[in-house]
Parts: sequence; structure tokens; C-alpha cells
Amino acid sequence: MEASVGSDMGLGLGLLFGALGVGGALVMLVAAFDEMQVLAGMGFAAAMVAGTVLIAALHLAEQPR
Repeated sequence: MEASVGSDMGLGLGLLFGALGVGGALVMLVAAFDEMQVLAGMGFAAAMVAGTVLIAALHLAEQPR
């Protein structure tokens, strides 16, 4: 019987970049209510970058070494 021990790095990276994405979305929401369109755009960009890095980090963490 073989046992495999995985890394929790995928979970940690997922939580980190997920929280950054949610933070960017909250900045976008709050800035949109105050009609600060440039800040809302920056929040959207931060959320999209964090989401992209999240998916890439999860895929890289799953690969066997």
C-alpha cells in the first residue's frame, strides 16, 4: 500500500489570492458608490490580477515534482 502526502501550499495560495481578489472587489464596490471611477477601475484590475494569479498558483501547486 502506498501513501502520498501532499502539500498545503495550494490551499494557502488559494486563500491568499482569493482574499486579495475579494479585497479588490470591495475597493471597486466602495469606490463606485462614491463615484471615484479611477479607484473603482484600480480595484477591478487588482481583483482580476489576483484571480488570475490564484488560478495559476493552484495549477502550479497541483503538479507533481
